[in-house]
Amino acid sequence: MTVSVEIINIGDELLIGQVVNTNASWMGSMLSNAGFDVRKIIAISDNEEEIEMALEESIGKIDVVLMSGGLGPTKDDITKKVLSKYFQSEMYFHKEAFVHIQELFKARGFQVSELNKKQAYLPTKAKAIPNRNGTAYGMWFEQKNTIVIAMPGVPFEMKTMMENEILPRLISKFQPQEYAELTLMTTGLGESFLAQKIEEIETKLPKDMKLAYLPRPGIVRLRLSIRGVEKQKLEKELQITANQIIEVLGKNVVYGYNEDALEQVLGNLLMRNSLTMATAESCTGGKIAHKITSVAGSSAYFQASIVSYSNEAKNHYLAVKSSDLEQYGAVSEQVVLQMAKGARKALKVDYAVASSGIAGPDGGTSEKPVGYTWLAVAGPYNSIAILHQFGEHRGRNIERASLAALNMLRIMILEDKSS
Repeated sequence: MTVSVEIINIGDELLIGQVVNTNASWMGSMLSNAGFDVRKIIAISDNEEEIEMALEESIGKIDVVLMSGGLGPTKDDITKKVLSKYFQSEMYFHKEAFVHIQELFKARGFQVSELNKKQAYLPTKAKAIPNRNGTAYGMWFEQKNTIVIAMPGVPFEMKTMMENEILPRLISKFQPQEYAELTLMTTGLGESFLAQKIEEIETKLPKDMKLAYLPRPGIVRLRLSIRGVEKQKLEKELQITANQIIEVLGKNVVYGYNEDALEQVLGNLLMRNSLTMATAESCTGGKIAHKITSVAGSSAYFQASIVSYSNEAKNHYLAVKSSDLEQYGAVSEQVVLQMAKGARKALKVDYAVASSGIAGPDGGTSEKPVGYTWLAVAGPYNSIAILHQFGEHRGRNIERASLAALNMLRIMILEDKSS
C-alpha cells in the first residue's frame, strides 16, 4: 500500500539560515528507500500557532507526520508542551526515561538538573520512544488515522531513533510498497536538450515509474524511480529503461550511475588501462587537477599540473608560440592545442588536457564574451579542441569547464581503446 508521509522540522534556526536543515533530506531519503511516499517537507518556527496549524493541515489527510526539533530542556523548546495541549493529554513521570537520563549524565560525569528531570515527563496519550543518544524521548500519537511522531532535532539522536525505533515500527504497521530507484549521471547536455532526446522513452514509461531531471552545473542526474511489490522485479524494470536511455543518449553523455563522480569514473578508466595524464590550465586555475587528485589513489595515473595563467608561462613551460599568442590570443584553438601538446611532452604522460577561456565576470568582448572557453585534449594518436560558451558566472564557468575537460578525456580514451 501507498503510505503518505509529511516531515515537519521545527526551529527558528532553520528559518534564519543559522543551521542547515540536513534532517529533512536524510529523513526523506530513508523514508523513500523504505517504500513510504513523502508528500511534503516543511520547516516552521518554534511557535505554538505554527505547530498547531501544521498539525491541523495534516491530521486526517496524511498517514504519518514526522516532527523533529523542540524537545530539549530549555524554554524555547515547546514542542512537547504544544503536542500535549493539542492532543488534550496530561503529563506523567516516565520512570524508565528518568533512569536513562540519570545513567547518561553519570556516564558523562554530570548531575541531573531539574530542567533535565522535566524531560522525563511525557504525555499520557503518547507512546514513549527511547532516545539512546540523548535525554529527549520521542513521542508517538495517533488521531483520525494519522500517526504523529515527535523526535529530537539533534541529527545523531534523531537518526538513531529513526533507524532503530521508528522506521521498523512503521514498516511493521503499514507494510509499504517496495521502492527502487536508479540514477543515470549525464554531462554535456542541459536538461531541456536531454528531455527532447528521450521524450519518446519518457512518454512510454512503465506504470508507477517516474523520471526526474536533477541539474547542477555541468551535470544532470536522471533519476528513475518506481514502486511496486517485488524489489528485484522493480530493479530489473529500472535497468531496462536505463539501458534504453543510454542507447539514445550515448556513453559520451551518460558516464555513470547513482552519484558516480566524473573524476572517479575517469580515474578508474586510466587505472584499468595503465595510463597517465596531466593538465595545463589557464581559466580553470587548477580546478581540473583538484578534481582528479580528490580521488584516493590518483597518484597512480596523475602526474602533474601546469597552471599557466600568463602568456609568458604558456610560452615558457608549454612551448606555446609567442606569435600564435599575439595573433590568435590566449583564448583560441591554436593556443589551447599547443598547451595540451606541450604538457603531454613536458610531463611525459599519455594524455593531457588544457583549458583557456574568459571565466569572468570581466574580460569579455563582443567577439569573446564571458564564458567563451576552449578546451583541448592531446593523446598518443590525436589531439582535439572544442569551443564552449558556458555563461556569465565565474564559479559556474570554471566548474563546467573542468567537468567538460574531464569528459573530453574520458571520451578520447574510450575511442582510442575501441579502435
